[in-house]
Amino acid sequence: MTSLNRTDSGIQAGRAPLAQPLALIAVVLVLSFFFANVEIQIEGSHGWATSLPTWRIEHHWLLDIFWGSRPMTGYHAWVFPFMAIFFHFPLVFAWTWSWRLEARVIACIMMFWLSEDFLWFVLNPAFGLARFSPEFVPWHIHWFWLAPVDYWTMSTAGILLMIWSYRGSGRLFPKA
Repeated sequence: MTSLNRTDSGIQAGRAPLAQPLALIAVVLVLSFFFANVEIQIEGSHGWATSLPTWRIEHHWLLDIFWGSRPMTGYHAWVFPFMAIFFHFPLVFAWTWSWRLEARVIACIMMFWLSEDFLWFVLNPAFGLARFSPEFVPWHIHWFWLAPVDYWTMSTAGILLMIWSYRGSGRLFPKA
């Protein structure tokens, strides 16, 4: 399959090595800003869908392994795969795929959820940055330093995937 960076689409390869990755990150951050606001309108002061009319699985050993011990809700069971499909849409639209593009998509999904979650707290009038701590956020069970453990693990994995996805493309840390 071909790369999304084709000259027939009007995109010039190799001109500004950081332009495309920075534009990609900017768009992901804008998407997270909008979706955080949507979730604030949906959930209000009741995070993790605690007051939504949806099913919940509070405790299960698989939630401990894959979900950070948070409850699984019907809301999250639908919104997470929806966003994964949404981020894969450009690959289907351009009819292209590679392991590097898949890594980039996964990195963008991680970046989206991390920034969306953080912005939910910052922008939510019921929370704000002052209430971004374990005593006010019971659905983030595991914390390290100033943030949930998920923020640290997913940001590290996302950064590594993003860097790897651009290696050898002439952009963002080219091979020596």
